Amino acid sequence: MAEESNGAFIRNIAEVPWREFPNHFGGALSKPLVMPETAGSRRIDYRISMYQPMAYVAKHHHEVQEQVYHVLEGEGLREIAGKTHVVRKHDVIFLPPGVEHAISNSGLTDLVFLVVTSPVIDDEKPV
Repeated sequence: MAEESNGAFIRNIAEVPWREFPNHFGGALSKPLVMPETAGSRRIDYRISMYQPMAYVAKHHHEVQEQVYHVLEGEGLREIAGKTHVVRKHDVIFLPPGVEHAISNSGLTDLVFLVVTSPVIDDEKPV
């Protein structure tokens, strides 16, 4: 990793280990590329996720956080506010605060997607 004294850095994705975060099941893995504990970020949580077939995250919502998902590979099912949608490569999903959602890999290969969340803590006051 190349790091500057001002906190900026360049990191290769291979340097970051896979993690299975709470309420993620069956091989729902993420690499926390930029978040407070891995990069000292204050407003952004940025990850790449890879869900093996049948992996999923439990249905949930966020109080104040907004999320963007960008599907890079594979396909799966995205539940948003009780409606199920097929998602696949090049789909971009925006989730405002308060919207119940879940995602699962219903495909035959790994479902790979980027996730951007802001703010990093779900109990901050909306801006």
